[in-house]
Amino acid sequence: MMLQYWTWEEFSLVAKKLYLADPMKACVVLKYRHSDGSLCIKVTDDLVCLMYRTDQVQDVKKTEKFHSQLMRLMVAKESLSVALELD
Repeated sequence: MMLQYWTWEEFSLVAKKLYLADPMKACVVLKYRHSDGSLCIKVTDDLVCLMYRTDQVQDVKKTEKFHSQLMRLMVAKESLSVALELD
């Protein structure tokens, strides 16, 4: 099931919850299209696919920050305690 979100706040909250539910199954994909300047981020666990697409510069910065937070969660030994620190 693919769900497309139109607001960044809603997407980032649901995507973080999806990742924390099962970090070993979660996959994050960033795709940039230079032709129209859009960035698409997808977070999936093979059952649910969450997608957010934007061409706004401020949203691209938010996406970059969110992606780095997820990367920190991926390398942390205790992901739940790190997730609480990031909020």
